[in-house]
Amino acid sequence: MAKAQPAPAPIELACASADLNAEFTRWLSHLRAERRLSGKTLEAYARDLRQFLIFLAGHWGGVVTLGRFARLEATDVRAFMAARRGDAIAGRSLMRALAGLRSFGRFLEREGKGSVGALSSVRAPKIKKSLPKPIQIAAAKRLADADERAGEDRETWILVRDAAVMALLYGSGLRISEALGLRRRDVPAPGKGDTLIVLGKGNKTRMVPVLQNVLAQIADYASACPHPLPPDGPMFVGARGGPLSPRIIQLAMERLRGSLGLPDSATPHALRHSFATHLLTRGGDLRAIQELLGHASLSTTQVYTGIDTERLLEVYNSAHPRA
Repeated sequence: MAKAQPAPAPIELACASADLNAEFTRWLSHLRAERRLSGKTLEAYARDLRQFLIFLAGHWGGVVTLGRFARLEATDVRAFMAARRGDAIAGRSLMRALAGLRSFGRFLEREGKGSVGALSSVRAPKIKKSLPKPIQIAAAKRLADADERAGEDRETWILVRDAAVMALLYGSGLRISEALGLRRRDVPAPGKGDTLIVLGKGNKTRMVPVLQNVLAQIADYASACPHPLPPDGPMFVGARGGPLSPRIIQLAMERLRGSLGLPDSATPHALRHSFATHLLTRGGDLRAIQELLGHASLSTTQVYTGIDTERLLEVYNSAHPRA
């Protein structure tokens, strides 16, 4: 079952009028209760609108009222976007910011608080498409081998834990937040099941297969872990027994990158990319991979066809006899 997000705290920006602050708060509550956006997305949208209102107060030279906001012009929005670019904000973040502002504008319109057409008239920034960089199969397997870090001055159970997490990321294509969000009872013992129910983006659950050798690695970690692992508690815990931070796995990957000679693009998320790419390379169906990854749109999954095309071209260029 999806976890309910806590109700947003009332917004009290000094740069905005009381009625605008009230609509800001109501909008966040709407996103939480009806749109069921994730906590991270809510935080990002709230931050973007807050920055926009602070900018407008300086741009207009006074407190931003609801009535004035409803008369927003495209030049105001473009000025804000230009200011954010000046702060070296990436195009993807700008696109998300504009999406959040448009959502607030649509909310005001539905509530009869005015039409903010200027937000829709501004084009979203173009984003340079970059293909995910998968890790080679042999390297991905070594990342999930605790023996690769046997020389490190760390407790054995921690090395086994990190390897189990990485095996899960690669074996089931999970996001790191999904893997670390698993409870003990969510993970079957080896031979007792072959699927996991994970909580993904937007608080949506999905079923993913899990390999028996990955379950065996998780069981080895659970046996070695010195802390209690109650059924409703996290499957993976930190050195002191609390929930495991994603940063710990990222640091473990950084150490392994150095010892294995892997590029900086070899991150925990790259194991998820590798899962999708290797499935596609071996004939996996694109829609099935979409379901396994939890992508809402097939277009998100189709980026992996670009990787596969690149691989085929590399094979062609290296293997085809030249005239």
